[in-house]
Formats: sequence, structure tokens, C-alpha cells
Amino acid sequence: MMIAQKLYEGLQIGDEEQVGLITYMRTDSFNLSSEAVNEARNFIASRYGSDFLPDKPNFYKSKKTAQEAHEAIRPTSVLREPSYIRKYLEKDAANLYELIWNRFVACQMNPAILDSTSVDIEAKKYLFRATGSVVRFPGFLKVYEETIEVSSESEQGEKEGILPPLKTGDMPELINIAPEQHFTQPPPRYTEANLIKELEEKGIGRPSTYAAIISTILQRDYVEIKERRLHPTLLGSLISDLLVENFPKILDVKFTANMEEELDQIEEGKKGWIDALNDFYKPFSSDLSKAETMMRDIKKEIEITDELCDKCGKNMVIKWGRFGRFLACSDYPNCKSTRPVKGDNEKEGVTDKLPEITNEICDKCGAPLQLKIGRYGKFLACTKYPECKFTKPISLGVLCPQDGCNGFLVERRTKKGKIFYSCSNYPKCKFATWNKPIPEKCPQCGYSFLVEKRVRGGDIEIMCGNKDCTFKKAVA
Repeated sequence: MMIAQKLYEGLQIGDEEQVGLITYMRTDSFNLSSEAVNEARNFIASRYGSDFLPDKPNFYKSKKTAQEAHEAIRPTSVLREPSYIRKYLEKDAANLYELIWNRFVACQMNPAILDSTSVDIEAKKYLFRATGSVVRFPGFLKVYEETIEVSSESEQGEKEGILPPLKTGDMPELINIAPEQHFTQPPPRYTEANLIKELEEKGIGRPSTYAAIISTILQRDYVEIKERRLHPTLLGSLISDLLVENFPKILDVKFTANMEEELDQIEEGKKGWIDALNDFYKPFSSDLSKAETMMRDIKKEIEITDELCDKCGKNMVIKWGRFGRFLACSDYPNCKSTRPVKGDNEKEGVTDKLPEITNEICDKCGAPLQLKIGRYGKFLACTKYPECKFTKPISLGVLCPQDGCNGFLVERRTKKGKIFYSCSNYPKCKFATWNKPIPEKCPQCGYSFLVEKRVRGGDIEIMCGNKDCTFKKAVA
């Protein structure tokens, strides 16, 4: 949303003054101005030919709940092609602009014509079948083809694709035989994009609130991102269960969707706002009164364990804090020793082993450093805490590539929980990368390290940390 905001506010493009590249982006309207449609139709006719241009402009019906005070999101001028604009924008901004431009132009083109086809291929006594589509007329696919996210291995094996032109008697070349067996998989976890799509389909929220919803559940540690998917934390699951149990009407999906519709009725003068407040507040007040006496007070619940405090020897207890469960000494506040609770999905034991003492020495007091786990991952801390509060990030074994910097690369997390890698000398050195550094020299150019990158489809590739080097290999 921040990138879209910059495109909307305007950027310096060549010799032009600062110009807005897209229309207002916090909208789900499908309306398009006649000027924009005419410009797109003229562009399509001149660039792709009359076969790709429908006889009449294409118009699309907005959803009932759409905010139609604005146009649909589109480029301010279709003549500013992505290939020209790209050199003036950062990579992410250029990609977003290209997506908006492509979809806008495609929406005013003729539909594609595809033939659903099955091809039987004989190989001695075996028969192989390929099912897919053959393109008869590309239509809007000439500009924009939507990629479908494969949600499971079984779907990946069964998905249909575009088949090449084939005719009876052709001898296709055998490239590979891959014996695979697929099993039914559970529904996949949401990605951020999937979740927004689900919210949109259920009528929950508006384009102006989707980004805030995602950032809130991440910042409060209700979910965490693993391999680009949102996984609920124990804290998030607990809060969800408590709210659903004590406020079932408000947590019902239909309630939020109905409330959005009710707010629209108030805006249109079809319903009084006082009546709407009364309809909501009376049952809510009743549920709130019950929850104040009946809801579990998680913070007051203490579970005694057999774990002993490494400082005073007394039993440790499991408590709940803002970021979930943790172990604390039962002699608090006299002893303030704490430890993380073992991963909630791991059944053996209550905690990880005691903090691991390392061979590294504290820069302040000379005591040994120990490995600890905090909200943003693992780090090194002085064994004399709380007397000495020295901490240090853990090296990945890769030196910072910036000239004149003596730092090393470490793993960090954003406020939203997304992992990235940066220099230990931050903020003095601002080198950072999303790809995990690997302490191996590039065999092609000799660069000091390689990186691990997850590509489309979920596969992992190893490539050179030097952007100018073309070395790349797939992970087996």
C-alpha cells in the first residue's frame, strides 16, 4: 500500500514535472471514466490491431459494497508504458505499476479463446494422457495472464496448463519421466494476498483497512510468517478461542459484513445512526458484562513446573505475557530470572535446555556470553544479566560486503515478523538483503558469499550475492 501511495502521489518522470502515475488506490470500485476507456481503446487498436478490440467498451459491475466515489485503480495515462516508466522507478514500484497497467489495458480487450484438449500419447504398451488448453486466439492474454497460486502438491500435479499445438501422428520428444504419487493435502495456510482476498469475498473491511488488518495481527504476534504463509501463534489461537467463546455474535463473519452494509445505509440516509448504535450496543453490553466475570484471566493463571531456576534454584512457573508464554522464577520479584517456553508444537519437555554458554566474551564485563531467544529471534547476552545488559547479534559467518565496513551479517526481523539479513553495524552500515546469505564463495566470480532465494512455486535457488553475476543453481 505504501508503494501504491507513492505512485498515486506522484514521481519525477524524465523531463515531466512530478506526475501521479495511478488513480486513488484505496477503492474497490470498477468504474472507469470515458476518457480513460477511450484512450485505452485507441492504444489497443494501434498497438495490437482491431482483432483485439471489442466493438463496444467493456464495463464491469461493481460489488454491492464497493466504494464508488472513486474510479477503479488504473494508470493515469495508458501512454506511460511500463517499459518506459521502469527506469525511473524502484523495482517493486515498477512491478506494481506494470501490474496495474497490464490489468487496465487487458480489461478493454477481447476475451481469449481456448480449446480444452486431452492428448493421448502411446509409448509401447503404455498410454499417457495430458489435459490442458490450446490457445486459438490470445485476446487479453497478449497483455496479461493471471498466475494461479498452487496451494498444495496434489494441485500442482493435477493442474492444467497450456498445451502446444499437436496433431495426430506427431512424435513428441521424451524429456523426462517423473514417477510421482499425490495424496490429499489439508487446506493451505493463508498468504497475505489470500487473506485479503478472503476478507474481500466475505465483505469484511475495505481497501483502506486491509493493510492495517494484516500489520496489526503481525505486530501483536497473533500470527507469524513462515515460508510466506501466515501461521497462528499460541497467543493468537488463545485470543481467538476466548473471543469466539465470549463474543460469538461479534466474531461471526456475517456480523462484520452486515455492519459494513449498515454503515452504508446510514451514509445514504436510509437508517438512523442512533438506531444502529442501539442495535449493536445493547447485546454487546450484555456480553461484555458476562465476559468480565466469566472469561478466563490468563495472566493470573500460573502453571508450576519441575524446571529449576538457574539463579536461585526455586521452581519455575509458566506465565502469560504480552507476547505469549514464558517461564519465570516462582520467587518473583526477588528473583527475575526468565526463560522462553519450548516451541508450542513440540511435545517433549517444557523448555529448551538451559541457555547455551558460548566461547564468546562480553565486551563490557568479560563474562561469557550465552545464547538466548527473544521476540526477534536468537541473540547473545551476558551471563551476568541483569547486572550487565550487554547483547550481541549472532553472526551468519559472512562478512559485510560494504567497502570499509568491519561488520558481519546477522538475521533480523521486521516489526511485521518478516526475516531479513543486515550488517551487525546497523545503523552505521545499512546493508540489508531479503535473501539468506550462505558462507560460500561464488564458484563463477569469486564473490565472498552466496544467497538462498525462494522463487515462484516455492522452490529454492542458490545464487551469487553479487547482483551482476549470473551464477545460479537449484537446491536438490
